Amino acid sequence: MKTLASVLLLPGLNNSGPEHWQSLWEAKHSDYYRVRQKDWETPRCVDWIKTLHVSICSHERPVVLAAHSLGCSTIAHYAARHANGEGRVAAAFLVAPSDVEAPTYPPGSIGFNPMPLQKLPFAPVVVASIDDPYVTLERAEFFARSWGSRLITIANAGHINAASGHGLWPEGEAWLEQLRQLPSQQDAEKLS
Repeated sequence: MKTLASVLLLPGLNNSGPEHWQSLWEAKHSDYYRVRQKDWETPRCVDWIKTLHVSICSHERPVVLAAHSLGCSTIAHYAARHANGEGRVAAAFLVAPSDVEAPTYPPGSIGFNPMPLQKLPFAPVVVASIDDPYVTLERAEFFARSWGSRLITIANAGHINAASGHGLWPEGEAWLEQLRQLPSQQDAEKLS
């Protein structure tokens, strides 16, 4: 029987509240772990990358990264500096990647701009809403192409968080579970 990768949850700014899909999934699954950053309000990219690296290296089995918002940018920056986490990262589920270069992005984050645009060295899937206030659909498409990712678009989902009605979000959970079972990037491109 195949051993599934652990899931590391990477929230964005201000962490994910108790009704956010990341928090609900963490409570539901014993092998989903939140990456706990020291500063959620005024994050420094270098600190978030270091915390992510320590989290990845603390797991014996491969991991799938499940990020929201600024967590997606953290993964892109991490991959630019650490390639594939010493072969430990199997895939990334990148939900609502915030455009850290947009003038509408909230102030306070340090070092996340510009967004890294290199192809990710693991199987990525980007999920974007057509009306996200923190990233246009065009920019989300551009990020997905640059990262070598499959793009799943959903209509009228805002920032794909609790405020937009995505609490438990079973559809996203099913996509993530499928991604955990895929052996290759080519399979991630077929995720439906």
